[in-house]
Amino acid sequence: MFFYAFAIGSYESKIIDDIIEEIHGIIPKGLDVSNNIVGMDSRLETLISSLNIHLNGVRMVGVYWLGGIGKTTIITTLHNKISNRFRSISFLTNVREESTKDSGILKLQQLLDDTLGVRGQLTLKNIHEGVKVIKDMLSFKKVLVFLDDIDDSRQLEHLVGKHSWFGHGSRIVITTRKKYFLRAYGVDYMYEVDKLNNVEALQLFYSYAFKQHLPKKGYRDLSIHIVQYADGLPLALKVLGSLLFQKEVKDWKSELRKLEQVPNMEITNVLKISYDGLDDTQKMIFIDIACFLKGKNVVAVTTILDGSEFNVESGINALVDRCFIAISKDKMIEMHDLLTQMGKEIVYKECPNEPLREADYEDIWMFIKY
Repeated sequence: MFFYAFAIGSYESKIIDDIIEEIHGIIPKGLDVSNNIVGMDSRLETLISSLNIHLNGVRMVGVYWLGGIGKTTIITTLHNKISNRFRSISFLTNVREESTKDSGILKLQQLLDDTLGVRGQLTLKNIHEGVKVIKDMLSFKKVLVFLDDIDDSRQLEHLVGKHSWFGHGSRIVITTRKKYFLRAYGVDYMYEVDKLNNVEALQLFYSYAFKQHLPKKGYRDLSIHIVQYADGLPLALKVLGSLLFQKEVKDWKSELRKLEQVPNMEITNVLKISYDGLDDTQKMIFIDIACFLKGKNVVAVTTILDGSEFNVESGINALVDRCFIAISKDKMIEMHDLLTQMGKEIVYKECPNEPLREADYEDIWMFIKY
């Protein structure tokens, strides 16, 4: 009798284990997100609305801006918010960093393993085989796919080529630093991530600099200066807040003086990834705008730079598409303050003994203006 009861108990236990495993397979696992999230609600609301999850067609949404703005944090939070509406989900990270031939196959493999639930059962020989499998096996399947940090059009072509590759109700979310990729690819909605406003920026900075929602006595004015320097960029607020945590007022003042002269390299290195992707002409135009022509009228700037050998109009359009600059409604060139500082630092490092040509540009500018 004892052995019979033990056998029944073991059998029931196995059934329970199988049920639990099945439930875990149905309920998607949440991805890790920092506890220090600020300004997320409005951004999520915009993205969820753009996805139109209640509609039956296939929809692709692109999220773009420079590195450090929080694209990965936003789509990770989005994943945790909406993944319970899908059975087949894939979140592909670091696509730009892992863009070699072999890793391209690995990303296809991961996409298929995640969405088909065939981990270890399907081995791809090459990218073309992976593309064919996606077309054949996912065209009738409702999937949720995230591609984080796309840097090459071939990555889009190989991983999520066309709407018709996926079943009705599928949603594809893409992040990139290059707006024109999304436009050329034909996504259904493009979302430019906004900088944090002053209130949000202070909240985020406080959470890293003080590990609380309010500043310590004597630090508020210094905090405001740091936030003004960061200009709404979450990466800068996190890096500087962590750097100044538990430091004395004199250390904060010293760091502020240093930042006025030399940019923080951890922040600059992230921004410079996008700069390194420019061609030589685009780099020169970016440097000229960062050093001398920020805040000027784009038509006048084009006139100034037309005297050089640059293809100016094409270069300016490329900088807009890559989010280095924006053109305001009154045709003025806008650039993030940290990009401006990065541009000047690049010039200083490349030509430490040559003064900037600001006086020359000011003479030309006054001539055109009057």
